[in-house]
Amino acid sequence: MPIYKAPLRDMQFTLNEVLDANSFWQNTPQLSHVDADTVNAILEAMAQFSEDILLPINRSGDEEGCTFNNGVVTVPAGFKEAFKQYAEGGWIGLGAEEEFGGQSMPKMLTVLTDEMLFATNPSFTLYPLLTIGAGMAMAQHASEELKNTYLPKMYSGEWSGTMCLTEPHSGTDLGIIRTKAEPQADGTFKITGTKIFITGGEHNMTENHVHLVLAKLPDAPAGSRGISLFLVPKFMVNADGSVGERNAVGAGSIEHKMGIKGSATCVMNFDGATGFLIGKVNEGLAAMFVMMNYERLSMGIQGLGASEAAYQNAAAYARDRLQGRSATGTKMPEKNADSILVHPDVRRMLLKIRANNEAGRAFALYTAQQLDVTKFSDDPAARKLAADRVALLTPVVKAYLTDKGLENCIEGQQVLGGHGFIREWGLEQWVRDTRIAQIYEGTNGVQAHDLMGRKVAKNNGAFVAPLIAEMREFNATLASHANLTFMHDALEQAIQDIESATQFVIEQSQQNPDQINAAAVDYLHAFGLLNFAYMFAKIAKAADGKDDTFYADKLRLAKFFVTRMLPELKSRVASIKAGSDVMMDFDMAYF
Repeated sequence: MPIYKAPLRDMQFTLNEVLDANSFWQNTPQLSHVDADTVNAILEAMAQFSEDILLPINRSGDEEGCTFNNGVVTVPAGFKEAFKQYAEGGWIGLGAEEEFGGQSMPKMLTVLTDEMLFATNPSFTLYPLLTIGAGMAMAQHASEELKNTYLPKMYSGEWSGTMCLTEPHSGTDLGIIRTKAEPQADGTFKITGTKIFITGGEHNMTENHVHLVLAKLPDAPAGSRGISLFLVPKFMVNADGSVGERNAVGAGSIEHKMGIKGSATCVMNFDGATGFLIGKVNEGLAAMFVMMNYERLSMGIQGLGASEAAYQNAAAYARDRLQGRSATGTKMPEKNADSILVHPDVRRMLLKIRANNEAGRAFALYTAQQLDVTKFSDDPAARKLAADRVALLTPVVKAYLTDKGLENCIEGQQVLGGHGFIREWGLEQWVRDTRIAQIYEGTNGVQAHDLMGRKVAKNNGAFVAPLIAEMREFNATLASHANLTFMHDALEQAIQDIESATQFVIEQSQQNPDQINAAAVDYLHAFGLLNFAYMFAKIAKAADGKDDTFYADKLRLAKFFVTRMLPELKSRVASIKAGSDVMMDFDMAYF
């Protein structure tokens, strides 16, 4: 039976000692209602819910999956009851606006609650996650009437939300969608088309579904400039707020998938369904990207949560598994063999996972803090700098944390050997469930291209430079810490390597645009390693000088990262500088 215990001590260390979240909250008037005691109580409550309610139905949900019968989708046993308990606990509206029934908690907190959810039951987590994302897009772009009608019911868990973008012929290239929106005399629109891969498009946990749908008006401009966003309810809403007649939208089928089988992935058919415009005509993509960017950050957290679960199960197995003897002499003479923890290669795998987890958690929280600044700060300049930082880091959080998440789940599976391949131990499910995180909400290759193309090359590194300046300013503070010379030197070298790679691609792409996409994945991984080095510098400084094993282990892990993992950055830079010709010189017929 898989295990999971929320890493509350590590979470609190990163939140309070590494990023000094409490000072940030108290110095931000709109967040002054948040304090450490409240946050700790919320984290403890989510830990209990995740461990006691969600983890026990994770494997059974995977084995049972969702069922589809004449347009009706039924979720696995236990999901509906868990969703009701989750909603009644106020979790859906944790970070939402108070005027619509939310609690207005910072993203720095919800990142950690999401990590626990994804660690214990990613299929379940996707249902409220899509509702929260849809609510965010509506809160920023919908009319007051729509917000007042739908958001309170969504945040209470009575209704749920979806995001309807992808079509059978149109994935990343949304400019070629075919779903049509025909204006009606009463100001509504008739929405006609088919959307695929719709998470939670239909299920039996809520009385209504609120679909956010991308579509084009008959006279819309070509491409992405002609996309509008519409709210299409499953059931129309009466004047008194009650559920009315059925709208012309429904699920045509559900997908049969490699993982996240407890999450209903639907084909949705809109047959002249009544829809309501969100925002302005032909500006739907910008509104939808509010939701998309939220989901992309959440997918990074999915990778992190799975990786934490993988570590805990692999470490527990390694402690108990007796196999062979230590090369330096017997360590457990009372046993017929030593624990596999005596073998350096087993430690290598476990330490890699743990280093990725601790740096990844700090990186996710750092990015969340930038999001909180954009939402809550009263300083326009601070909001602008933070918004640029979020734009730069969002594709990195999504792609790097999910790439590392799958890699770590596989490493954890490897620690278990043959048992890692067997269902009852749990690792094989985390591998299958985590694989999708690299694919949905924009594949990781697309994220890398977005980073390299739009966030770096297009603006000549304007987003990168302030972040590097911040890193150098922080790194200078390590000079007074004699124990942290290793960290200071490693971070400075990583900065120099990224500066060199950034300049190379910017210059080369001016002559050959293929250089951007050719460099993209290697650049994203190199940039991810740089940010992890920055996070470990912060972790090491917070731990330095404190006489406690917990802190000493933080410094040891930082040294492991610097010496055994960070050197990969140089090889990534070497690949970047190899250029695009080695890929593009092949004739298409070769493939």
